Amino acid sequence: MPGTFVTFEGGEGTGKSTQLKLLAATFATRGIPFIQTREPGGTPEAEALRALLVNGEPGRWTAEAEALLNYAARASHLQEVIRPALASGKLVLCDRFSDSTRAYQGYAGGCDMKLLDALETSIVGQTRPALTLILDIDPAMGLARARTRADGSEDRYERKGFEFHQRLRAGFLKIAAAEPKRCKVIDASGAIDDVKARIHAAVEPMFHG
Repeated sequence: MPGTFVTFEGGEGTGKSTQLKLLAATFATRGIPFIQTREPGGTPEAEALRALLVNGEPGRWTAEAEALLNYAARASHLQEVIRPALASGKLVLCDRFSDSTRAYQGYAGGCDMKLLDALETSIVGQTRPALTLILDIDPAMGLARARTRADGSEDRYERKGFEFHQRLRAGFLKIAAAEPKRCKVIDASGAIDDVKARIHAAVEPMFHG
């Protein structure tokens, strides 16, 4: 596992952040060196760009502008955090990565996939996840969960409309279908412990070949 890149993906309210923390706790008890990080974010510069993306009116940016902001943040994140951690032999657990840009800005937002392909080739290069866990849930349920957040912050994408979220879910499933060896779709409905068990079942083979 050391030196391995694992990402968590999915739409709003799928419980990604919670499940990443639970998996991290398991790795900690096993003595596996790891870091937890997120996108957009992970560095001060990337966090500043995150604030532009997740706050404000839903229509403040075009899908192309969102993609460029995400990749500006990702370039900083890769250089300053992800690549150094992998090079030092650590496991990297990341809440969102380039699949989110493809799903949110591409499949759901209508951004030209050729632009996203070019950005991924140039900025991500060979630093791609070994395993991507795509948490899947009915958008209506996910949005209902997301709206229970105590402070109501970072809700710009939640307010983009239900059809956007339907396209988003379909986009993530297309990504999973295109790369079944890397992507594992996890049923994110039900109790937290049930979802945790599904994730552990998907991750465990990485320990035992």
